[in-house]
Amino acid sequence: MTTTEIQALAERKDAFILAHYYQPMDIQRIAGAVGDSFELAKRATAAPQKTLIFCGVRFMAESAKLLSPDKTVVLPAADAGCPMADMVTPEDVRRLREKHPDAAVMAYVNTSAEVKAECDICCTSSSAEQVARSLREEEIIFLPDRNLGAYVAARAPEKRFILFEGHCPVHRRVAAADVRAAREARPGARVLVHPECLPEVVALADGVGSTSWILREVEQAPPGGQFVIGTEAGVVERLRETAPEQACFLLKAGFVCPNMKKTSLEDVARALNGKTPAVDLDGETMRRARVPLERMMRAGGQAALSQESVPDKSERPCVR
Repeated sequence: MTTTEIQALAERKDAFILAHYYQPMDIQRIAGAVGDSFELAKRATAAPQKTLIFCGVRFMAESAKLLSPDKTVVLPAADAGCPMADMVTPEDVRRLREKHPDAAVMAYVNTSAEVKAECDICCTSSSAEQVARSLREEEIIFLPDRNLGAYVAARAPEKRFILFEGHCPVHRRVAAADVRAAREARPGARVLVHPECLPEVVALADGVGSTSWILREVEQAPPGGQFVIGTEAGVVERLRETAPEQACFLLKAGFVCPNMKKTSLEDVARALNGKTPAVDLDGETMRRARVPLERMMRAGGQAALSQESVPDKSERPCVR
């Protein structure tokens, strides 16, 4: 099916298509909303349509279902997972709670619904520092991404972070030598990287932020700039359409998330035609996992969460 035919089918089916920035460009072009995890979570809840076609990976579709339990959420590429999310289990969270009973558990949204159900609050790469600063607890268990956790810990020194040993395999492949090589090849270019990169890569960058932040930095810069982009290739592909007046280059060749590239137009068409199973979570997991996500949503990426914090210990997920 063509792009136009899929968009018309979505309208007939009263379905809303969402796509992450790392998705192939033909998928981004058919979407009613394109964004990072936090933006898409907000758009999913606000969409009037009762069917959400979430072009991303499984934890994103699960989050949309948690926040919109009355809607049907379909992941077109049903096998699109996230290796980082798979690195942490509910049992890992329960063991950490037992070892650090006074700590708040802060989960990156790149986690399964089952893991979120064991945590106190979620965050995205764009809201992680603000969420951490808002918590009354001095200790924070941060999972699963050690690199993002280290980035936040350096910016919130008043907190003590206990970092889980997870990571994004795609971002972790980038080394400090790649940054130095990029600077030598393109002197004068700004190097912008995602905080999922290794700390030594982050330290050499000119700017660090979420995918949305990187896009804004390039799109709002004076025309004629040069940028080396240290995140998934889909961001550079998008910038070549949204900011053609800028010269954008990938920090490292092969900077591609294979799971994010699994979605095809045919997959979306099958999902719209009801040939792909909807995301299904059990009621108890949904009830418990929705709480830390809703706290993140109420934060709204603001500099503080006012009185919002983790629940009293009596209200926290049970340690079993």
